[in-house]
Amino acid sequence: MTGAKDCHHAMPSEPQAKSGAKSGAQAADCALDAAMDEAIAACGGDLRATIRALIVANDYLETEVTELMKAVSRAYARGRFHSYSG
Repeated sequence: MTGAKDCHHAMPSEPQAKSGAKSGAQAADCALDAAMDEAIAACGGDLRATIRALIVANDYLETEVTELMKAVSRAYARGRFHSYSG
């Protein structure tokens, strides 16, 4: 596993030389690795606890999205939202 330790996290305001600049995909990979390391650390290094916490969080967010979609749909049907016609 390549950890966030392998990535150079430059601040957005820091100039980077063109030859040493990371591509967008590499920068995204570094950010993802850092987020993974942070999640694992938050769970005390226990990978099963980390996965469990992420599944619980994902389920919560899916429920929120479903409820918001229902609310918007009801509001649209009652004429509270108007479609944008450009």
